[in-house]
Amino acid sequence: MNTTSRKHDLFIPDGLAEDEAIGRTTHLGIGAHQDDLEFMAFHGIAECFYSTEKWFGGITCTDGAGSSHDGPYAGVSPSELSAIRMQEQRTAALAGRYSFMSQLCYPSNEITRPIGSPLVSDLVSLFCRMKPSIIYTHNPADKHETHLRVLVAVLEALREVPPAHRPAKLLGCEMWRSLDWMEDGDKVVQDLGGHGHLASALNGLFDSQIAGGKRYDLAVAGRRRANATLLDSHSGDALTEAAFVMDLSPLIGVASSDLVDFTLGHVDRFREDIRTKLERTLTK
Repeated sequence: MNTTSRKHDLFIPDGLAEDEAIGRTTHLGIGAHQDDLEFMAFHGIAECFYSTEKWFGGITCTDGAGSSHDGPYAGVSPSELSAIRMQEQRTAALAGRYSFMSQLCYPSNEITRPIGSPLVSDLVSLFCRMKPSIIYTHNPADKHETHLRVLVAVLEALREVPPAHRPAKLLGCEMWRSLDWMEDGDKVVQDLGGHGHLASALNGLFDSQIAGGKRYDLAVAGRRRANATLLDSHSGDALTEAAFVMDLSPLIGVASSDLVDFTLGHVDRFREDIRTKLERTLTK
């Protein structure tokens, strides 16, 4: 596969031919860092894990060299950490039965350039080889700027590919910021219950982060349980674990400037909900 990235790593767990493995993908996750897919796109992984017709494909955009590391990984160099993280992502793809795992391995500062990011052309190349029905990526209210750059690159790439290669659904997932603040009517609520064993297995593979000082595995599991319980204050829990997702499908194929207005529309509705309820309470 030809990419702009010099370090691109393509892994196909079941050994299928490259074109077939990429082409059969029905659910595609696109994340900035190794482990982002497992934490934010688990809905797609779980839905495909038990299926013979649905396939989850993964794209990770950065090389992981700048990730947090402490404890047993404190003395590891950036290049060594990158190699470790890449292998962890390959292992997760094998355990999760992914159709393919593409690691583009860009340094974060290369894809955060405002103009001329090479990431867009690589995504276009990949998109033109598949017709996924759904794409999971970062949401536009995420506070991590590398995550935001990946989202923007995804939107730019989707505008460049023929409509036949665009997904029916584009979903922005929780990572650095939960989406519990969104109006309930705007949330896409994903039921993640019943797959805790698979989630734990995948999350636990990223030892360089967990033992290296960041308990993402516990944090993500806690968020999913909290979402399920705190979704509705007036009834029993209908779900045991849930993820909240922002539906970005209206942004497929439109100008990138619309992303700001689209996102702030959600914020405005949140602000108005606070105002309405406070004013109603104060006037009673």
